[in-house]
Amino acid sequence: MRFGIVILPDQRWAEASRRWRLAEEFGFDHAWTYDHLGWRDLIDGPWFDAVPTLTAAATVTERIRLGTYVASPNFRHPAHFAREAMALDDISAGRLILGLGAGGIGFDSAVLGRPELSPRERVDRFTEFLELFDTILRSPSTTWSGSWFSAVDARSLPGPVQQPRPPFVVAANGPRALRLAAKYGDGWVTTGPQSETLEEWWRAVAEIRDRFETTLAAAGRAPESVDRYLNLDSSPVFSMSSLDAFQEATGRAAELGFTDVITHWPRQASWYAGDEKTLEAVAAELPRLRRIL
Repeated sequence: MRFGIVILPDQRWAEASRRWRLAEEFGFDHAWTYDHLGWRDLIDGPWFDAVPTLTAAATVTERIRLGTYVASPNFRHPAHFAREAMALDDISAGRLILGLGAGGIGFDSAVLGRPELSPRERVDRFTEFLELFDTILRSPSTTWSGSWFSAVDARSLPGPVQQPRPPFVVAANGPRALRLAAKYGDGWVTTGPQSETLEEWWRAVAEIRDRFETTLAAAGRAPESVDRYLNLDSSPVFSMSSLDAFQEATGRAAELGFTDVITHWPRQASWYAGDEKTLEAVAAELPRLRRIL
């Protein structure tokens, strides 16, 4: 089992840098930040862009992998984002992970003044985004034309440090998105659905896991060829609410075959409200949990 943590980009770097350094010192395997223009009811507070945040994080860490959670076509164009990803991969010496998703509704999709897309349209757009993004990162020059995106002689020199490209961790719950994860994903990440109770959420996660395994088999991919990430904090219980909650959640994730879990840095209020002392207690337990999970 590998352990990841999301650090929201809601603090000035003078404060946020401490969290990224500590994430590595605490022994987490990967650290992520949300790639949004604004998020939920936090849009009226401080919020910083994911790419420069991860760039800065790369300069204050040495080992931990760094990722977008998750970048989407809501405001990312594959040609420009490929340049950013290549630079991040270079600055981090090959530690970049690209969490990618279809993009939802809300601030990110509304702030640019574009019409709201249906779920089908968002997956159509994501299909094209993944194909073009993958192609640009793998190729020195790409010319491409689609319904949602185009590129004319998009360059990718000298190419990413990680070859043929940084790993894609594709967010998916529905059937079409699961097929995209099976096709393009080096990893798959799920949040599970919104649920009223913890047991209901775990049952639903198990069902999504089963659908993904079936989708992988249909795509002709070996089960071990794709890492499986679970966002623990989409459940009704915040995984950092206590050490016991974290241990129970990671144990259940391991039983379902997940290779990686993702928690969130405790915040003072609102989303992921908690105590950093719990995070410290969890960090002290990570070596033991690695041995038994």
